Amino acid sequence: MPRRTELAQRLLALLRRANLLRPGERLGVAVSGGADSVALLHLLLELREELGCVLCVVHFNHKLRGRASEADEKFVARLAARHGLEFFMARENIAARTKRERGNLEDVARRARYAFFERLVQEGRLARVAVAHTADDQAETVLAHILRGTGLAGLGGIHPRTGVVVRPLLGIRRADLRAYLRGKRQSWREDASNRDTTRMRARIRQKLLPLLERQFQPATVEHLCQLAELAREDEAYLEGQATLREKEMIQAAQNATRLVLSGFLREPRAIQTRLLRRIVEHLKPRAGQFSATHVEALLLLAEHPDSGKSLQLPGGVEVRRESQALVFLPSAKIEPSGRGKTASSEYAYEVDLRAGQAELHVVELHCRLHLRVIDWPPEGRETNSTGAVLDRGRLCVPLVLRNWCPGDAMQPLGHRKRHKLARLLNEIGVSRWEKKSWPVLTTGGQIAWVRGLGAAHEFAAGKETREGVVIIEDQAS
Repeated sequence: MPRRTELAQRLLALLRRANLLRPGERLGVAVSGGADSVALLHLLLELREELGCVLCVVHFNHKLRGRASEADEKFVARLAARHGLEFFMARENIAARTKRERGNLEDVARRARYAFFERLVQEGRLARVAVAHTADDQAETVLAHILRGTGLAGLGGIHPRTGVVVRPLLGIRRADLRAYLRGKRQSWREDASNRDTTRMRARIRQKLLPLLERQFQPATVEHLCQLAELAREDEAYLEGQATLREKEMIQAAQNATRLVLSGFLREPRAIQTRLLRRIVEHLKPRAGQFSATHVEALLLLAEHPDSGKSLQLPGGVEVRRESQALVFLPSAKIEPSGRGKTASSEYAYEVDLRAGQAELHVVELHCRLHLRVIDWPPEGRETNSTGAVLDRGRLCVPLVLRNWCPGDAMQPLGHRKRHKLARLLNEIGVSRWEKKSWPVLTTGGQIAWVRGLGAAHEFAAGKETREGVVIIEDQAS
């Protein structure tokens, strides 16, 4: 057996420490043709008996560089054949797709490439795919995030494991890989676009990092990699804490999500920001960059005491302040008019009390209303739990539970005159969005009861009442 190189021994130690690979699994090695990926393949070939992995070669042709892209594909295919490795390949015109999606070229290319890796794993052809990000890539990524503006998650840079993808070379410098290939007399392909300094990543690679290493700190790359590792550890802990708090404060209803502010505002800021990011990422129907500026705006909305305010976020998510909650809605749940009227805000349910009770499942509100006829006056314990009660003798058909409508008015029990419901609901903190579907009980076309306001004066139980009607609400399961 040939003597194992020093670089392969270093990689083996890193792999064992990170526990990235498992004996017996089929490992795809993503090879673009560049030096880093070619070196990764050769290093894993050296270690495959020690690791116990079955190696395959994976290549994705983005068709971005014409004949050069085709030459890359042929180079990688020959490399796989020379070592007797199974070869998986896919092609896509990424430039055309980017134009169709009006996206960022690098982002579209990355998503297409990683989707190909995912398919190979889902089809059972591979257990995972190894890609060749190096310590230099890690340092460049952390610097790019710092320059763009980032938090702890961004400082974590590139993760050693993301879904089906593993990154064995994050602890190894790019120069060491090239020296390794030269020692083996192994050629590689150069991508001219990597030298295009109009791109921020190329400027960091060719100008900023060499300047920092030469004039400030020779170990800049190592220190940035260490910073990323520490940031990932802290981020993992905080994410775990956010998970523990999540169930207490987040209520899901179909595609909408309610964040209960009573608990949220007591949490440390680090937990608040993570909860907000989780909700937006879960709900947004399309791609969109959710930045620290958007987090700040959401925190201000949460701390603002007034209902009725809203924010539009990237990715098609609207956030509304409704009383003591933030309500998050994907744009698919909002009508094109832009007025925030949801498709389920209008409803009407006829109520039949001939059996002495009725139960309404109001799907638009995700709740149930129970109406029950009781003898009057009831025992004291019932009045304490039920609150305002309607006089059944004053009710007539049709008895209908419907949503609030513009122009609705009533005289609540204890008030001297009628008031517009819009004003009364505003006084008890109902937002303009909640108001659109707010439940109102009418009798013969007149308002007899309103959630949160109780019975209307002319329909409330009194001294002459013989039978009362109580209304109790609970959440639908």
